[in-house]
Amino acid sequence: MKSFWTWLKRHTILYHLAMIALLFLGLAVVAFIAMAFGTRHSARRTVPDFVGLQLNDAEYFAGRRDLEIIINDSLHVSAYPGGVVLDQLPKGGVVVKPGRKVYVTINSSRQRMVAVPYVAGRSLRQAKNMLETAGLTIDHLEYADDIATNYVLAEFINGEEVLEESELQAEMGSGVVLRVGVSATDTATAAPQVLGRSLFEAKSRLWESGLNIGEIIFDEGMPALERNRAKVYRQSILPTEAVAYGARVSLHLTLDAVKVDSAIVQQERRVEEALKAKMAADSIAKAEQRLLDSIANTEKSQPQQTPQAQDDFFF
Repeated sequence: MKSFWTWLKRHTILYHLAMIALLFLGLAVVAFIAMAFGTRHSARRTVPDFVGLQLNDAEYFAGRRDLEIIINDSLHVSAYPGGVVLDQLPKGGVVVKPGRKVYVTINSSRQRMVAVPYVAGRSLRQAKNMLETAGLTIDHLEYADDIATNYVLAEFINGEEVLEESELQAEMGSGVVLRVGVSATDTATAAPQVLGRSLFEAKSRLWESGLNIGEIIFDEGMPALERNRAKVYRQSILPTEAVAYGARVSLHLTLDAVKVDSAIVQQERRVEEALKAKMAADSIAKAEQRLLDSIANTEKSQPQQTPQAQDDFFF
């Protein structure tokens, strides 16, 4: 090796080229080591699952793992207390480098306030749309005798009647009670088919039909944040059934698409069978009525003997 360097020094150009090559190689090694140290290339951290924890607890556990919590958004989910982490990115279980920022969505303590629109004097469909546009919903429908069916007679929120001059506000998502008219000639309404629809869509269609929402049952263990994706797979009143205005329809919801599709097929079969049974019953009733009409017509067409005709017979 010594003789090689001695030989190399005698050739000036080769010597300088070798020095330049060694210098670049040294710089590359130093840069690689510095970069690895600066980015902690070999260090790894597993992101904890912060969902369901209070924000201060999440920040404590994040700090112990050399991670940083950043509040990205806030929502209001009544199923959780205020300040609870609802979602995070990256998700729990993901391996990241130390110092990584974890963006979280927290549950706000209350919803923002919105103005309550005056909807009395409008049709039920118009009133529902106005409330939904304002960020409110229907709590329930109260029916009262009136000449017009599904005409909103009065509106209440938190027990207080909403008047045209009112300037009431309520938390977004609050329910409004509507007093709605029903004519004496309108004795019943039909439940719409809501299988395969979200809870919001199902409620909207039921209210438009003059029906109230009964019990809402989600599949066991369904996370509160996933419930907006759930679909109805069972309704307590079939579309073929005639029910009184204001009747309550209970709904069952799931995230299982196969379960929903199967329920739709089964309900369609039940509805078809119910329609066939109704048509058969109607046919029998019509046949019986035709028979009674025929008997009545036959009795009317037969001549009746008068008392004078009976006297003539005996003499």
